[in-house]
Amino acid sequence: MDHDTGRAHESGTDEALRGRWQEALVAARRGAEGPDPLPYADNLLARWAEPQRKYHTTDHLATVLDHVDTLAGHAGDADAVRLAVWFHDAVYRPDRTENEERSAVLAERALPEAGVPAATTAEVARLVRLTVTHDPAAGDGNGEVLCDADLAILASPPREYARYAAQVREEYGFVPEDAFREGRAAVLRQLLELPRLFRTPHGAAEWEPRARHNLRTELELLARDR
Repeated sequence: MDHDTGRAHESGTDEALRGRWQEALVAARRGAEGPDPLPYADNLLARWAEPQRKYHTTDHLATVLDHVDTLAGHAGDADAVRLAVWFHDAVYRPDRTENEERSAVLAERALPEAGVPAATTAEVARLVRLTVTHDPAAGDGNGEVLCDADLAILASPPREYARYAAQVREEYGFVPEDAFREGRAAVLRQLLELPRLFRTPHGAAEWEPRARHNLRTELELLARDR
């Protein structure tokens, strides 16, 4: 892709995302007045475009929002889930462990200013913090939708999954190869040990088998490369 084509793609993606943000934010206000939504979208999009990001980019943001649209019928408040998608990796530094907490605090600061009611703001922040474990409680429809949408990349076709794995490695380029393989393998084993990766009916039926196959394949490749 040449630079002009890349910029055009990025501009088109950003414009579409700005519209999606505005729609979700206005819906979450529940008829209340508020400031122009678009400066908030632009601030978040700038965060999602930071140079340390290789996987956690605006493409990831758009893809997770698409998955939420697929699963929206399972959520109690799909607009709160959509706002949580925007904030869940808004703060992202691969070398730090407090990204989710800092992202939740950002939501707690920005959303009331943007006209979102306190209860919805609290729900968005709760959902962002839930992405630390991706382990929603039974019956937590909003949490199940967010976590399934965020993990849906694991069920990608092989080529797309390989690109995702390579992008994760690039984000952790500061980690030596042996240490990365060991850490990544531990994450994969932890995921495989979960009784269920996906909690929504769609996720369990459509994504679970392929995701487990992809995880096992990556684990085998990591062991083979030693």
